[in-house]
Amino acid sequence: MRTRLLPLLIVLMAGVLLALGFPLAVSLAAAEQQQVVVDRLDDTARFAAQAQFVTESVPGQDERRTTLEEELTRYNDVYGIHAGVFHRSDVAMARAPWHWEVPETGVGRQAFAEALLGRRSHDPPQVWPWQQDARIVVASPVVRDGDVVAVVVTDSPTGQLRSRILRGWLLIAAGESAAMLVAVGAAFRLTGWVLRPVRILDAATHDIATGRMNSRVAAAGGPPELRRLARSFNEMADNVELVLEQQRAFVADASHQLRNPLAALLLRIELLALELPEGNEEIASVRTEGKRLARVLDDLLDLALAEHASADIRLTDIGELAAERVAAWRPLAEEKGVRLHGHGPAVTAWADPIALSSALDAVIDNALKFTPEGEEVTVTVSADGTTSTVVVADRGPGLTEEELTRVGDRFWRSGRHQNVKGSGLGLSITRALLSAGGGSIAYAHNEPCGLRVTVTLPRNPPTA
Repeated sequence: MRTRLLPLLIVLMAGVLLALGFPLAVSLAAAEQQQVVVDRLDDTARFAAQAQFVTESVPGQDERRTTLEEELTRYNDVYGIHAGVFHRSDVAMARAPWHWEVPETGVGRQAFAEALLGRRSHDPPQVWPWQQDARIVVASPVVRDGDVVAVVVTDSPTGQLRSRILRGWLLIAAGESAAMLVAVGAAFRLTGWVLRPVRILDAATHDIATGRMNSRVAAAGGPPELRRLARSFNEMADNVELVLEQQRAFVADASHQLRNPLAALLLRIELLALELPEGNEEIASVRTEGKRLARVLDDLLDLALAEHASADIRLTDIGELAAERVAAWRPLAEEKGVRLHGHGPAVTAWADPIALSSALDAVIDNALKFTPEGEEVTVTVSADGTTSTVVVADRGPGLTEEELTRVGDRFWRSGRHQNVKGSGLGLSITRALLSAGGGSIAYAHNEPCGLRVTVTLPRNPPTA
């Protein structure tokens, strides 16, 4: 979920930062240029004040014109800005450098024309850092006796302005990058804070689904909605555990209470058989069904105990334990004419030794039941990464794809094998025994024929 939520948050934050950064960059460029324009307006106003007292027709004005020219020359030398005072006829009153003229077209001509109308020129177009040839032209009128007699024009290079704008943009970009890094870190913390209860809830749900009914969620972190969900989940788990506990108690009590009447009934059948002719088919059939019912009750009681008992998990030598169970079942296999082989290295895993022994007994017993005479059953122990496995493979008739999906269900037996003794609870007991210790059991085809049962156990110690 984080891989889907985190990119969305990052894209949204990047959009917000860009939406703030672009106007800020434009405002910075406008502010820098406005400062330059204001300075040029001040300069043109100063030169216009000096030019008011310079006239062509009054003798003795050469000194004032010379002073104005010197001022313009020093201004050009110091700042590199072209400046000049031009009559309405475009004739220069004073200028620096001496060859500079008012442009015939473009922004300079437009500013000159606006100043002739008695107002300062409009702000020049915005200069951007990539405009290498851009210049800023500002013009102010020279007014004498209410008439515009000349125009002061300045033409400024924009190298320094573009450099300042670029530096400001780099600072904004650095600030945006730093803010983005902070935002990404905050997004990681936020998604972790939001999703941590979800992960805990998912783990608890998986634990309950695999049989660990005592798993609960600590409703202490995350948003209020997830804390309420955690409390609701714990209440649900408590109710489910209570219902299952009542069901297990009922099955155990019913099985236990039915055993005594059944034992008395079987005893009466045996007494009745003594008074009837030997080999009576009806008595034999009743005796067989009674014994089958006794096995079903025993298996129900074992299943209830397996689901109720807590596992004593410890580090166990799986290879040694499997070898012991193979040796214990080999006499029965030889009696049936089935070859029972076991092989594998010394492999350890975390499991309840007693529960695992009972589970392996049920799986091996099931394999021997369905393996015909002359075939073999193999028990293989191996380890792979974080798990250890015990594989019991037989060469019996196997199961169909549909039957594989149902094997291990309570009281389920294949319709093709109803003649084989059993209650249909052995593999259910096995699954309950393994789930209590964090293990699992899986079923698959054993090529070319038969059933392959895989018991998987964790190699890492269980978490508290």
